[in-house]
Amino acid sequence: MYLLLLALAPAIILMMYVYFRDKYEKEPVKLILKGILLGAVIIFPVGLVENYIITFGKDFSKIAKAAWDGFIVAGATEEAFKYLAVFILIWRNRNFNEKFDGIVYAVSVSLGFAAIENLFYVFSNSNSLQVGLLRAFTAVPGHTIFGIVMGFYLALARFSFTNRRRWLIRAFTVPWLLHGVYDFLLMSGHPVLLLVFIPFLIFIYRYGLRKMKELNNDSVFNPININFTTEKQNQHEQQEVDV
Repeated sequence: MYLLLLALAPAIILMMYVYFRDKYEKEPVKLILKGILLGAVIIFPVGLVENYIITFGKDFSKIAKAAWDGFIVAGATEEAFKYLAVFILIWRNRNFNEKFDGIVYAVSVSLGFAAIENLFYVFSNSNSLQVGLLRAFTAVPGHTIFGIVMGFYLALARFSFTNRRRWLIRAFTVPWLLHGVYDFLLMSGHPVLLLVFIPFLIFIYRYGLRKMKELNNDSVFNPININFTTEKQNQHEQQEVDV
């Protein structure tokens, strides 16, 4: 029982954290649960694809194989499926009515995926406790950050009229590259690259938190932004009256 809790608790806690960071207009729990379910379901086609393409790197050198497995097998495959799931879930949903919503729903999909992945790792490892504790502070938060970044750029795309294609591309490429670097550093087994992993982990944590703060401050439901918009409208109406 404690192993089940160890495997699932990090995803639950992080999902609650992101949910409550949405200060101004909470998202419907039912839709968030759909996102979590989608994330959990996609792990099965992801596994099929990964098991197939991993064989193409079997004859690579150690570093080249780490790059192949990190950037292509895990990074590209997992982020592509998550991207598709998030897009299907919310792109045309009426609840996607402000930018921070993109983060909430992308994280729900990411953590649904991370929770099932964590179950596999914890229950299939002889050192279940150590693996579960380690992943609670690395892999699961990592998936959260990848979701935050994906949601950030999807939100920019959703509410942009001029650069939509650019933001849609970045919604996949940026989390893919972050995921790829994360896995590559660990899979390389190289002492120097492993040493770089901790600073990189701190960097992506700070990067994700900064993106959340940015969209929270930019929320259309933020009283500061509402007051600013009202003042601008009043100024415009007064100018029309003066004319």
